[in-house]
Amino acid sequence: MTQDHDPRQLSPATVAVSAGRPARVQGAPVNPPVVFSSTYVSQGTPGPAPELLYARGGTETWLPFEETLAALEGAELPALVYGSGMAAIAAALSLIPHGGRVVVPRHAYQVLHGYLADLADRSRVEVEVVDIADTDQVVAALRPGTSMLWIESPTNPMLEVADLPALVAAAREVGALTVVDNTFATPLVQRPLSLGADVVVHSVTKYLAGHSDVVLGAALSDDPELHARLLAYRTLHGAIAGPAEVYLALRGVRTLALRVERAQANALDLAHRLAEHPRVAEVRHPGLPTDPGHTRATAQMAGYGAIIGLRPTGGPERADAVVAALRLWVPATSLGGVESSIERRRRFGTESVTVPEDLLRLSVGIEDVEDLWADLDRALRES
Repeated sequence: MTQDHDPRQLSPATVAVSAGRPARVQGAPVNPPVVFSSTYVSQGTPGPAPELLYARGGTETWLPFEETLAALEGAELPALVYGSGMAAIAAALSLIPHGGRVVVPRHAYQVLHGYLADLADRSRVEVEVVDIADTDQVVAALRPGTSMLWIESPTNPMLEVADLPALVAAAREVGALTVVDNTFATPLVQRPLSLGADVVVHSVTKYLAGHSDVVLGAALSDDPELHARLLAYRTLHGAIAGPAEVYLALRGVRTLALRVERAQANALDLAHRLAEHPRVAEVRHPGLPTDPGHTRATAQMAGYGAIIGLRPTGGPERADAVVAALRLWVPATSLGGVESSIERRRRFGTESVTVPEDLLRLSVGIEDVEDLWADLDRALRES
């Protein structure tokens, strides 16, 4: 793949469209082709990467997506695509040594906590849970000997905002790696590598692909040793992606800037309206001036994201009734698609017990905001 411009001189919106394109020669396709092959012609002593031998080690179909995501995150080394977001998370957690120690947010992707419990049992990893928005508490937890600080910001599903520069610096002081799950924000809203994070992970399934039709993950690191270890994990554990899925993800990235812009605008509008609704007890969204994360998000993010935390009046039974009454919003557990979705998070027994029973997580899509509001308002009033 070739670049006609240095991505560092272009806006992220332009990078999303222009990166990872085939060489510009007469008769060449505009889009990179999808190659369906597990096996490549090879004989003699294998050469150095990126010589193609077998699709578990790498394919030409992955490269355009990996180059594009790296350009969006401002990374010098290519991104690494994985078969799922959890595969990318597992790869990042493999950087913790046996008997190591990791500090993680109390509110985070629930399967992350499940994997850490398994890791603690298998590898004697010590896990300390913190309020990631409480900088003093996190810094105090970063004792000498800590192997890794895991950050979600904004957190899932409570939307707490971490002080990324301060926490990255504190982790570096004690020799701990910093991993940031950037799924909610996307690289259009924040770039953790530029703040000194060692590794960034994404559930590509969500905003990057954006159409609720693929399951993929990705990890990035500009440290050559860490990058090599993440690559080795993918190869040895077979945590690989199919070519069709990666092609769809790249096609989704092409419209990422437009989708994020529209979804964020819709979310901020709805958050303000919900905050004034008589049948709403609480709204969480970093874009609200009254939100605890507003000042920090304004300082370090290029937007506020498209997720809303909503607590209707009347408790969890009422929250379930609101979801059941909606007609346009989709009751679903994923997020980041073009369609707006909603769910009560504590319907999962594995969700953190500090998440309110009545919390609804809204993933705001790109529909007309008036249609979204009419459906929400009706459901809140009639349920």
